[in-house]
Amino acid sequence: MTERLRVVLDTNVFVSAFLSRNPTSPTQELIQRWLNDEYIVLVCDALVDEVIEKLAEREIDQERIIELVQLLDRLAEWVDVPTEAVSRAVQADPDDDVILACAVLGEADYLVTYDPHFDPLGGEYKGVKIAKALPFLWAVRGDRSPT
Repeated sequence: MTERLRVVLDTNVFVSAFLSRNPTSPTQELIQRWLNDEYIVLVCDALVDEVIEKLAEREIDQERIIELVQLLDRLAEWVDVPTEAVSRAVQADPDDDVILACAVLGEADYLVTYDPHFDPLGGEYKGVKIAKALPFLWAVRGDRSPT
């Protein structure tokens, strides 16, 4: 068996999955595949705090938010991101630097995000591929391109 991919899902991926009404949305499929243990999700305190904040802002039911945090506690791999490990890399939004540091320190294969602030990095940073949900989903499925 091949080694499972290690992945940081940015806040906007979790929010998209929660808000989508389409059961076949890429973000919902990504969450389901994670729950099926097809890849490893890496998180850090700052990322989870931001997910909680953004879901609450969108008035997602508190119980659903708690369920997600409990799932992350149980199933995700937590990465300690000390302040000194956070480099200035995302010029447009310094808050994104901690997400990038989580991916690098956690030895992630991918950072999955819809955030255009990562675009100037050219799709990779210190060995971490930066991709939107659909291209990452193709990688998880083993596809090279859409079917």
